[in-house]
Amino acid sequence: MRHGDKIKNLSRTKSHRDALLSNLTCALITNKRIVTTVAKAKALRVYVEPLITKSKQNTTHQRRIVFSHLQDKEAITELFSTIADKVAGRPGGYTRIIKLGTRLGDNAEMAMIELVDFNEIYGKGKGEVKEAGKKTRRGKSKKEEATKQEKPTE
Repeated sequence: MRHGDKIKNLSRTKSHRDALLSNLTCALITNKRIVTTVAKAKALRVYVEPLITKSKQNTTHQRRIVFSHLQDKEAITELFSTIADKVAGRPGGYTRIIKLGTRLGDNAEMAMIELVDFNEIYGKGKGEVKEAGKKTRRGKSKKEEATKQEKPTE
């Protein structure tokens, strides 16, 4: 039975798992998206989202807490400057996992994990396209018909 065993071990020891997740987090912060296995992506999401939440408060204490997890000054600078500014209004859900299929060598399920606010395809551009192409197939309103009837007579 696995009562109370919620952590995804990834077939690694605690120290190896911490190092793996730290390195994946630094790569995600610097590159904004990475390709990895689905299991690692799901474990990474649980690891990185609290760190991004901590980056919203740019205090020395929060920087030290995040640095204790990542041990990478460039990633910390990027996280607390660029990423924190973009996610300031978002209450959570900073990452998106997109499944890509299986890897050719060992048939492992691959996924791309990315920061939501740094993708222009899925982001705010999608809402603008909907508004521009807003058309209905319903009948025209009485006001529009009345204005069209008045215009030709003028």
